[in-house]
Amino acid sequence: MGLGILEPSAGGHVPGTSFMGAMGPKNNVGGYEGEQMDPKLKYDTSGPVPIVLVPQPSDDPNDPLNWSLVKRDCITAILCCVSVLASCLSSILASNTIYIAIHINENVNRVAALTGYHLCGVGASGLIIVATARVWGKRHLYVLGTVLLCITSIWAGAAQSYKSLLWARIIQGVAVCPFEALVNASVGDLYCVHQRGKRMAMTNFALFGGAFMTPVVVGKITTVMGWRWPFYFVGIFAGVCVPFVFFFCPETAYRRATQYNTDLSSNSQTHILPFNGRVTPAAMDFPDPIPVLSKEAGATPIENLDTDIPPPRATFLQSLALFNGRKTSDSLWKLILRPIVLIVHPAVFWGMLTQGALIGWSVMIGVVIAYIFMMAPVRFHEEQIGYMYTGAFLGAMLGFLLAGMLADWSTRVMTRWNKGVFEPEFRILLVLPQAITGITGVFLFGWAASKPETYGWALPDFFFGMEVMGMIIGAVAASLYIVDAHRSIAVEVFTTFLLFKNFFSYALTTGAFDWLMELGTWRLFWTMGIAQIAVCALSIPMYVWGKKNRRLMQRWDILRLCRLD
Repeated sequence: MGLGILEPSAGGHVPGTSFMGAMGPKNNVGGYEGEQMDPKLKYDTSGPVPIVLVPQPSDDPNDPLNWSLVKRDCITAILCCVSVLASCLSSILASNTIYIAIHINENVNRVAALTGYHLCGVGASGLIIVATARVWGKRHLYVLGTVLLCITSIWAGAAQSYKSLLWARIIQGVAVCPFEALVNASVGDLYCVHQRGKRMAMTNFALFGGAFMTPVVVGKITTVMGWRWPFYFVGIFAGVCVPFVFFFCPETAYRRATQYNTDLSSNSQTHILPFNGRVTPAAMDFPDPIPVLSKEAGATPIENLDTDIPPPRATFLQSLALFNGRKTSDSLWKLILRPIVLIVHPAVFWGMLTQGALIGWSVMIGVVIAYIFMMAPVRFHEEQIGYMYTGAFLGAMLGFLLAGMLADWSTRVMTRWNKGVFEPEFRILLVLPQAITGITGVFLFGWAASKPETYGWALPDFFFGMEVMGMIIGAVAASLYIVDAHRSIAVEVFTTFLLFKNFFSYALTTGAFDWLMELGTWRLFWTMGIAQIAVCALSIPMYVWGKKNRRLMQRWDILRLCRLD
């Protein structure tokens, strides 16, 4: 048992567990004290301690893991910029719903429902979009999504009827879907395990943090320029992003030979080669030390791989192709059904709640802000309601910074304590700061918002920020765990997350006012806080038995049992 993680009763390597090295610092002659790097393996030697790359890059120059780190970070930065625009559309009506209802002479509830229909558009399109991403890659969907963001935002701004605005919002949901569902999976495509933490924090901040800055800006724009201009600005900025996505975001999906996917290999495919004299099989609690294909299994050992001449590097013009071949031979219809079946996967269910619950509570807080603080005794107008989201945006920023600092650092520390062996369950430790900030934020927001005449707006806004801080950290924890522990199904899992998050949020928006009237602010958020405690408590068995679950899911593959493999 390593650091509280129970080992499966059956021996052998468990997919997701990887050896990342346990070497000493550099010495004065350019080597490493007491160690010698294994020539069969590739390392990251940019820091004071060499780290085994997991997964191992192939010798193909078109393998994204072989691209320069600057190129990969530029791709991530561009996708994050578009993700900010995509995420802002979910909350673009948060501060000006009543204003729009008055100006288009429509019922307030019907205008508020536009956000719910938008979320349904995201969720309903997720199954089709992600299935096509598995078959043909992600690039064409990023390009299509950016173009649709531009078109539908201009359409929404120019809409002259409720029906036109409704359909613009639904199709905006389709445009948002590729970014909500695929950007985190692209981090898994572009980076090795030890490089993902900060990048995953950045993508989650872009996907969720931008939504909380939007009402602040939209409230001011609506007051000064009218309700149409927030949509126009999104359309303009999306139009600016189109050439960047088209020219500088090549396909990130890559069919790497199984031998290199050392984080996905199983005992039936691999054995462990000795790394050095100091790290022993007993110390690692493995039958042997780094996953490589077994000679006994009739495969080629890693030192003899790629004996053929590697393919030439794709030219810039070739990289602009929207499609560069199928990424899987699986049936499209099977891929569409996979995210639904995966709900019963224990790790997916845990991640779905860890990421999605606090997102739902954030939606509820938005409803309460719009209702309580526009009524007596506060009587805020649209611009001031927008400013109430400042605390949430600052909380998202702090959550991003904390998750970014802790994600990779904590993993390196835990891996070193575990004699160089990385376990994906180390990522679950991020739930601890999520629980502290998220649960505190939910309870104390309900307490402060229940008496606005006493506590005013500043204290509820502060606790809103705490709740959002926990939300960002939880999203990073769930995303990292899935990418590290179950990377082969990460795309489908993120689709499951997307479906739950959007339909859960939609359900909350439809019943929010009724629950608020029936229970009152404090009782409503007390109930949500208790539910969040239960969600965070699920991380304890997930950490302890997560490795056993990985072995169980390897042997009793849910997709294979449902004939969807």
